[in-house]
Amino acid sequence: MEKKVNSAFMKPLTLSPELEAVVGSGPMPRSEVVKQLWVYIKKNDLQDPANKRNINADEKLVKVFDGKKTVNMFEMTKLVSKHLS
Repeated sequence: MEKKVNSAFMKPLTLSPELEAVVGSGPMPRSEVVKQLWVYIKKNDLQDPANKRNINADEKLVKVFDGKKTVNMFEMTKLVSKHLS
């Protein structure tokens, strides 16, 4: 039996200009957006050293995170969704 790939998950989505400034230009699937976000977060050392679940936003990420300076991983996914269509 063939494993069915969830095409909705792999569907390339349009990114907002704010999100493109962080992860590069789209369209790209949600999974790739999240992967690129983590590359950006790690490259710029934005993970809170005391609490690894928290992301300390820089200037570019604040625009994606609704103006919030710190968000947790779960909140990040929800906020990023607003930038995908």
